[in-house]
Amino acid sequence: LPVASGGIHVWHMPALTEIFGDDSVLQFGGGTLGHPWGNAPGAVANRVALEACVKARNEGRDLAREGNEIIREASKWSPELAAACEVWKGD
Repeated sequence: LPVASGGIHVWHMPALTEIFGDDSVLQFGGGTLGHPWGNAPGAVANRVALEACVKARNEGRDLAREGNEIIREASKWSPELAAACEVWKGD
């Protein structure tokens, strides 16, 4: 089972989804705990980003090319994801 860990956050989700697929472990430490609203909103942001990427992939979208736009679209209806996108916008 592949594992991604160390410095990952919501902006990495399209690449992680494309590289590892559905059967993997994504260990978000600071990508969850570093959320400005706390741990639970950080977990929500990661879940929403993952679900948006899986949905987009299943619809045939190109995660490598459209990944950032997919995350931006999802952040419009998830304030938790929008806040996380702001925290890690420079990465």
